[in-house]
Amino acid sequence: MKGVRPHSRRLTLSDVAKASGFSSSTVSIVLNEAPLSRYVAAQTKQKIRETAERLDYRPDVFARSLRSRRSHTVGVLVVDLADPFCTLILQGIERKLMQTPYLPIIMDAHNQPNQVERYVKMMLERRVEGLITVANWLLFKMEILEQVSAHSLPNFVVGRGLQSSRIHSVSADNETGGYAAMRHLYELGHRQIAFIRGPRRLADTRFRWKGVRRFAREHHLRLHPKLTQSLPETSDFMSSFECSRRLTIGLLESGECFTALLAFDDISAYGAIRALTEAGRQVPGHCSVIGFDDIPAAALSSPGLTTVRQPMLEMGEYAAEYILRSLEVRSHELRSQGPGSQAKEAFRGQNHLLAAELVIRGSTAPPRQQGQSLSGAL
Repeated sequence: MKGVRPHSRRLTLSDVAKASGFSSSTVSIVLNEAPLSRYVAAQTKQKIRETAERLDYRPDVFARSLRSRRSHTVGVLVVDLADPFCTLILQGIERKLMQTPYLPIIMDAHNQPNQVERYVKMMLERRVEGLITVANWLLFKMEILEQVSAHSLPNFVVGRGLQSSRIHSVSADNETGGYAAMRHLYELGHRQIAFIRGPRRLADTRFRWKGVRRFAREHHLRLHPKLTQSLPETSDFMSSFECSRRLTIGLLESGECFTALLAFDDISAYGAIRALTEAGRQVPGHCSVIGFDDIPAAALSSPGLTTVRQPMLEMGEYAAEYILRSLEVRSHELRSQGPGSQAKEAFRGQNHLLAAELVIRGSTAPPRQQGQSLSGAL
């Protein structure tokens, strides 16, 4: 690396002390920014720091960690790093942590529930000071994370709304997002709408469907049971593409008419578009399609995918900010009188909702004239 000179041995504080002309204790106080450093003259601090920089001195982080019993690391458990939903959240976490002395330790569970538990234990063994779990729709035992919080370790789940007294979480407002998607299709003139719902056990599915039903109820719009399908329980987010493709083929073969399709997420929306295209149906000419998430590909496809944007970068930043704030509160109260009311409040589980935003692109348009709606007989 440019500007880094190799050494035959690791430089120590004693080397910096000898080169600067000050005692090892004074050098340690200055370079470690100890409370006593406020009593050290400014010129002395400057000379010590300049000497350390000239010698290319690097502190022994491992030794410092042993002395302070702090690792200055934050564990980041990603359920599936290949999932565009997860990667955007991870960018938000890294963007917030890179401004701090905390180093993220990132582990990818590859959509394996057992690996989630194993990695959580490994991170605790390495004394991470906080844990962020970036969850997609993989279902795993939340009791594992609740055990983390029981030890007063800041613990946060991104991408899934939780009803837990011990775990903080942040997710998009799925109900409002489902409502906005329905309103968009309704205002375009669609009344015959098909649905590819998410896995039934997933909370996101329930909340998005709640928004859909609320809009339908308010506007006296009938939701046809035969036009409503659900993705199966699965551990692989990409399987939703093929599952949605097959479900859409089934909708086409049913003979039921529909002019629009609302998919659970962007990946399943693309599965529906593939089935429509293979059947000779144009999007949005024969059928409008709308997704959920706004992954990067949504803006690049042709036509661009109309979708409900989850603020994934912001959710990642929110999680990292919570961890940093919790660590600051805990550090302050331990220095004073031990864990107090602020620390207890910091570790009390809450779910935070961030606004979801409708993004209109080319995959949605007004329906064709009456009698030209989409069905298997088209």
